[in-house]
Amino acid sequence: MTAFVAIAIVGCTTSDAPTVPDMSEPAITEPNAPEPTTTEPTVTDPETPEPETPETPDPEPETPEPTTTEPEESELEAPDGSNEDPEPGSDPVEFDFSFETDADGWVVDFADLPEEYDQSIFELDGGHRALPDGLDGAGIYVQGHNRSDDLFMYLKRRVNGLTPAASYTVSATVELATNAALASIGIGGSPGSSVFVKAGASTAEPEAAPDRIGHLRMNIDKGNQSRGGSQMAVLGKVGHPDIVGNEFRLKTLDSMDSPVVVKADDSGGAWLIVGTDSGFEGLTRLYYDRISFTLTPTEPS
Repeated sequence: MTAFVAIAIVGCTTSDAPTVPDMSEPAITEPNAPEPTTTEPTVTDPETPEPETPETPDPEPETPEPTTTEPEESELEAPDGSNEDPEPGSDPVEFDFSFETDADGWVVDFADLPEEYDQSIFELDGGHRALPDGLDGAGIYVQGHNRSDDLFMYLKRRVNGLTPAASYTVSATVELATNAALASIGIGGSPGSSVFVKAGASTAEPEAAPDRIGHLRMNIDKGNQSRGGSQMAVLGKVGHPDIVGNEFRLKTLDSMDSPVVVKADDSGGAWLIVGTDSGFEGLTRLYYDRISFTLTPTEPS
């Protein structure tokens, strides 16, 4: 019994000895290997995106600047068929004339008198000249004796730069020198309150032509005396409230409250016209010191 036990113990120790060290050696090596392997990629991965991330937002604010401009231009270019035509004339067109050196293309003419009038009694005159004593500068002088009780003295000038065949609302401002007192009495009417200043525009050139009884009549609708027409509006009266004696004073009138409409011709031109329609049967003398027109495109229908 004793010998059996000893053999069993010896047999057990010899078989167990190689097994125990074989299991412990690989078990210790395996945990040590993955530890450095996992740490190395983990540290490298976050370091790479960190510097790249701040570089990306820098170009992002720069890109919207050209991007904002591009859609604005495309919005204007999108309606090619409907909006391109009114666009060139979408803003008001202004014409200003001061006559300091010459008549600047304006021409003086007369209407509402006999075609074979007597110059000695009508005393018609006009042209560029210096303003009268007491006033500085120069202007366009117009003079006429209203023997026909309906004398129309006018200036006209062609202008360009409009949109061809487009319609414009026309308003005018006129500065003139007058020696007619507003509260005055004269032959057939007042030299100050019976002479009416008018302004407007026409597609065709305003001209005076003889009618069936041989009187020169305008080819545009200017109205008559105190009434305006479809192509000329009444700006006011020539009379100045502060006139003393025969002095000349400057007076400014405008047609902002009663504009007219003109259609440009096929080449983008129109005619401007300013004048006086008289019910006073005496002599009227005026200097146009400044004339301004504003042509505003009408809204498309």
